[in-house]
Amino acid sequence: MFVYEKRLQYPIKIKNTNPKLAALIISQYGGPDGELGASLRYLSQRFSMPYPELKGLLTDIGTEELGHLEMIGAIVHQLTRNLTDEQIKTAGFDAYFVDRTAGVYPTAASGFPYSAASMACKGDLIADLTEDLAAEQKARVTYDNILRLSDDPDVNDVIKFLRQREVVHFQRFGEGLRLAKDRMAEKNNIYFTNPSFDR
Repeated sequence: MFVYEKRLQYPIKIKNTNPKLAALIISQYGGPDGELGASLRYLSQRFSMPYPELKGLLTDIGTEELGHLEMIGAIVHQLTRNLTDEQIKTAGFDAYFVDRTAGVYPTAASGFPYSAASMACKGDLIADLTEDLAAEQKARVTYDNILRLSDDPDVNDVIKFLRQREVVHFQRFGEGLRLAKDRMAEKNNIYFTNPSFDR
């Protein structure tokens, strides 16, 4: 089903090592609003989507998020390659280093490893698409926070690209939600606003 191009969606060439920054950016790899959770969320939700356009939307964005996961991994790797013992200690990267050396591991910046509990898959198209809108905004905010803390122009260039893709995904999910509501209205399917459920 997937075709793998052996290149990143956006070029990453980071000149300087910075384990302190890597320890923050890793959150977009395996944190609660990161790319791993996003890709799994969308690729899981697509199975219960009743309309082919929405299945396609979730597949498109889910696979793009896998590409973003690869990009975040590349950033973390480039920021931590060839570290000296002194850099590891002074940057506060020692706790991560003890467990993972400089391997790219799905974890949040706070140190909590990735958990599928951070992703939502309800099987209800309105609930899932609304969750997806929120997920894209949370990812955007995380990228905003990284940009506030990063002074590396090579890193910031890539983070700005990824942030912009979150905005585009938010817009596409908004279009998907409108399509879902229109389709449901055509079939007089009003379960998501049924007054008998709201008594």
